[in-house]
Order: sequence, then C-alpha cells, then structure tokens
Amino acid sequence: MFNNLSPLLRSKKMRILYIILGVVLIFMVGVGVFAYQKRDGLLLSAIGKAKEKLAAKYNLDLKIQYYAFKGLSSVQFQNIILQPKGGEQLAHIQDLTVSVRILPLFFGDIKLGQVFMDNSAVTLIKKDSTSNYDFLFKKNNPDSTTNKKAETNFADLADRMLKSVFYKIPKDMDMKNFEISYQDDSTSQRILIPEAEISGGDLKTKFLLNEHEAVWNLEGIVNPDDKELYLRLFSDIKDIELPLLRRKFGLKASFDAISFRLNKVDRKNKELLSLSGEWGFENLKLNHWRISDKDVLFPEGLMSGTLNIGKTSFEIDKESKVKVKDFEFGPYVKYVHKPEQLLELAIHTDRIEAQKFFDAIPQGLFHSLEGIRVSGHMQYDLNFALNFKKPDDIVFTSKMEDQDLKVEQWGNANIAELNKPFTYIAYEDGKPMRTIVLGPQNKDFTPLDQISRYMQISLINTEDPFFFAHNGFQEEAFRLSIATNLKEKKFKRGASTISMQLVKNVFLNRNKTVVRKVEEIIVVWLMESSKQVSKKRLYEVYLNVIEWGKNVYGITEAARYYFGKKPADLNLGESIFLSSIVPRPKTGLYSFDWTGHLKPNMMRYFNTYGSIMVKTGQIGVDSTVSNYGFYQVELVPHLRSARPAFVDTTNSDVLDIEDGDDEFLNINETTENHKRSVFDKLLGRNKEEEGK
Repeated sequence: MFNNLSPLLRSKKMRILYIILGVVLIFMVGVGVFAYQKRDGLLLSAIGKAKEKLAAKYNLDLKIQYYAFKGLSSVQFQNIILQPKGGEQLAHIQDLTVSVRILPLFFGDIKLGQVFMDNSAVTLIKKDSTSNYDFLFKKNNPDSTTNKKAETNFADLADRMLKSVFYKIPKDMDMKNFEISYQDDSTSQRILIPEAEISGGDLKTKFLLNEHEAVWNLEGIVNPDDKELYLRLFSDIKDIELPLLRRKFGLKASFDAISFRLNKVDRKNKELLSLSGEWGFENLKLNHWRISDKDVLFPEGLMSGTLNIGKTSFEIDKESKVKVKDFEFGPYVKYVHKPEQLLELAIHTDRIEAQKFFDAIPQGLFHSLEGIRVSGHMQYDLNFALNFKKPDDIVFTSKMEDQDLKVEQWGNANIAELNKPFTYIAYEDGKPMRTIVLGPQNKDFTPLDQISRYMQISLINTEDPFFFAHNGFQEEAFRLSIATNLKEKKFKRGASTISMQLVKNVFLNRNKTVVRKVEEIIVVWLMESSKQVSKKRLYEVYLNVIEWGKNVYGITEAARYYFGKKPADLNLGESIFLSSIVPRPKTGLYSFDWTGHLKPNMMRYFNTYGSIMVKTGQIGVDSTVSNYGFYQVELVPHLRSARPAFVDTTNSDVLDIEDGDDEFLNINETTENHKRSVFDKLLGRNKEEEGK
C-alpha cells in the first residue's frame, strides 16, 4: 500500500515545486518588465543623487553630456567630466559603456558585467599648497545620527571592502587610451595605458611612462565571483626606476617583477575572515640613505600564508612561510586591539645550513658581512609577547642552536683582526674624526693589565655586569629596555652589552641606517659564537676605543684629560666617575663645580654602584667611609670653570639613574670581604692583586 502511495507523494511534491518556481519566474519577469519601463527614470534619479553627493561631500562637479540605456542592461555615457569647484579638471571620459549583471540584482548585489571605455584621462595637479585632489584627504564630519558606541568589526569591515572591490571588477573589459598624469611646480609625470583587456578572467595590459621612457606589463587572472586574483607586474627593461619616489621620498626603487596572488577568501563567521595567498618579487632594488649608502638588491623572495582578520585582531597564521633564495623561516604575528592591546611575535627556522642564511642577506644591506663564508648548521627561535598596559609582564626569549657553526672566512668585519694591532677610525655623526692605532705602536694604547682594577670593575658594573659570562646578549636587558621605554613613552633605557657597543664602535660606527641594530646583532653573534677573540681582549679593545669626551678616545686619554693620571693610577672615585659618563661622554665636565669637585647630584650614583661592588665582594667595606671615593675626585685645574658670582651651597639635585639599575642592589652580600669575586676569577686575578 505504502509502495503505491510513494510515487503519488513524489509527484505531488514535484508539482508543488514547479508551481513555486513558476510563481518566482513570473514575479521576476514582472519585476523586470516594471524595471524596464521605469529604467530611464531610475537612471536619471541615480545620476542626480550621485551629483548631489559629490557636491555636498567632496565639493566636486559631475557633468555628463549624454547618457542613455543601450540594450537591456547597458548604459552608455559620453563626455563625463569631474572637476573640483573652482579648481582644475580632475577626470574626463570620452566614451563609457557599462553593463550590470542581471541575476545578482535579484539578490541585492550590483556586479559589473562588461565595461568599454575609450579616451579617458585622470589629471592630478598641485599648485603651491592646493591641488585638485585635496578632497581625498578631507576628513568627513561625523554623522550625529551614528551610534558612536558601536564597535568596529575588522572582519566585517574587510569583508565589505573586498566585496566593494571585486563587485567593481567586470567579467569582460576593453579599455583604450587611458592616461593618468601628475604635475606640480617642479615635476611632471605621465602614465599611458594604450589598452587593457579582461576576457574570460584573463587580464593583460601595459603601462607606458612618459612616451616609452619605461614600460611595465601587468598580466594575471581575475575571478570576481570567487574572489580569486593573480597579478604579475614586470618590466621589459631591467633597472627601470619607479617614478616620483626619489623626488618625493628620496627613494630609488626598481624591480624585474612583483607578483600577488589571493587564493581564497573565507568568511568563517561574523567575527573571522581569512585571506590566503602569497606575495613575491624578483630583483627588487632599493636605494635610500636610511637603508644603506649604496644599492640594496633583494634577488628573490616569496611570502605565503594566511591573514586572519578578527573582530578586533589581525594575525599572520603560524603556517605562513617566508623564503628568500634558499633560506626559509616561519613568522607569526598577532595584534589584538581590544579589550587589551596585545602584540605577539615569533620566528622559527628549521635546522639549516648556516651559509643559506648569509646568502639570503640582500646585497648592499650589511657592508660588514659581505664576503663571509661559514660552515655548519643553525636553528633559531624567537618568542615575544607584550601587553601594552602591563609592560613588566613582557615575554622575550631568543634561542640559537649553532654548536657546529664555524666562520671559515670573515667579511669586511674581520673579527679575527682584533687579536692583533689594527687601525680604528673614530666617527662622529657619520664623519671620520681620527685614526687610532690599537697596539703598542700607539703610546696611548694601554693593555688591560695596566689599567686600574677599579676602572675595570666599575665600568663592567655600570655597562654590562655579566659581560664575562654571557654570549653577547642579555635577554633580561632586552626585556627591561622594552618595558622601561614603554612606561616612560620615550627611549630611556638601552639593551646594548659591551660586545654590542664594541662592534658598533669598531665596525659599524659610520653607519646610521635603520637596520644597523640588526647588523650589529648578527656580527656580535658571530664574534661570540666563534670564540676567536677572548673576552679579555674584547674588553681591552673596548676600554681603548670608547669615547670619554670631545675628541677624547680610550682610557689613556680619558685619565690624562680629566685627572692628569695614567690608567693604572685611577682610584675608585675617578673610576666610578669615568664609568658614569660613558653613555653621555660629552657631558663629563658638567659633573664638576668651579672648585673641581663633583657636584652633590652625583652622590646617589656613587652610592648605588659602590654598594653593588661591595655586596658582590669586588671592593672592601672600608670604601664606604669616603662614599666610594666621591670626595677624592678632583678635575685638573685648567678644565675647571670660573668661580661664579653667587655660590649656591644648597644644591640637592639628584642624578637620574635609569630605571632598572637598582636591580643589582638585590645581589646577596658576601660575608668574606677578602674573598675573590666572580670578576677576579674570570680575569684570573689573585687576592693580592685586588687593591691594584
């Protein structure tokens, strides 16, 4: 019985479905007929609204000489002119025909079908301080009816922007003679597109700069419905410079090819949008004084991965990869805007041949590393996490696995030369000041064992307490530096070790680029991991090259300049003073009053670092009697300032000590005053030498 009813039920369902489809079809046809009859009025109304909006919001006049429907869904325009009121003409289109795809209209989406455009031009003109494109930078007045408390959803905003872009990409396009030009009081540039075509998703066009001065080709595939895109821009001639960048920004830029691919747009939910794709380049060449003093060549590179856009966050997925030549690493970046501002960064490499890393460094970027050859392997991991409201909770770890790494040939920064006499050029603001020989040939060069022990230990404590124990870097110093600078909202504390300062002074002091710190870190890593130069020798060179005043370099010149002494004769107070001015060497004389004695505001500094040295057993407790030699410091007479007309005896200023310096006060006290300190053990000193 049920078997007999089944075909009947199925036939009834099919009839109902046919009836529904018929009703929908009739409705659509009816709407279409009604819209067709009313389309001229709708077009006139739409153009009127567009003119009103452009005039009210951007102060632009829109003029159209002729417009009318052409066929079922196409509109033809002739002589369209867009011009700021009282300004120069911005755009002109001689002939434009646009068709809208019918089916998406029933779902509320306006998607372009075909676009044909002939003889059009966009002219950007700037005279003095005004231009015909000022409206682009005009801030809109907030709408009083808008709910100001409504939160921005980044995922929703990005989704709407993508739809807006892709809906405006036609299925087919034929554009001829499109020109865009820029002109100001001193520059004129023109780019002509003789023809641009989209056919079946294939895109092809050319860009001609200033009458064939340069030619760039743009090819690719566009699929507006699936939001897929592939573009490749390349030049017919190598080393063709991009226009305007040099004059506007001082940047010279050229490339053989740049490519971009958007593989997938996935709206997972209301609060998450994922974009998967890749970006690459071939022979990208840059020249800017902030990057390097010569051309920087990036031979080839490719970044692939996924960008996740959340309601209040952005994230580069952990599966993303960056490849430069044969070197590959995985980056991870996440930024959360609300409810708390958070930033996470991570870098990971697999175990690779170390030379691949150095081969991937762009030519011309790091002068000191050019020509370097290494053997062995490396693996690196960096993890960083920061809550901007809780900077003290910062997470920073950096781990390098390079046990079998060996430097076979040094580059321009030949670290091995530090083991023998060499010539050092002192720079100031990128200009060479003096040439100094680091070796016995120079009478002002002082070996480490001829420098006062007080000088050695005081400078170690103020600049880098764990110099003889670390590998060139201190993670804690980096953490403290970032936390302090965020809290102070300015650069208050650095994280440079003595190794980093030495590399900067000896090998990189002529460079003032934004990437110098990266170069400094790489050279320090190689210097420390190679162990070709001992810590004692590094410290000896450091003491003989650092600046201690205007045209005062090295400990010998400093001791003679301030106190008329030899480095071996410096007492505790003089050593602490000289250590105090290393961060700001040209301010040294301001620490003294007219009598040649230190100003009272230096007392706190002496007590702080003197206490550290007592607690770590580096100096005896008896040194506290004279406030760690504070009253024994006297400037040579000829450098003293004139006696002031009024002598202020109530000066109670206190020298500012960078945040974090007091951390050393928590070191456990040593009960045996004559016990050898860690510093003495590392230097191989005996008890009898402590007072030297």
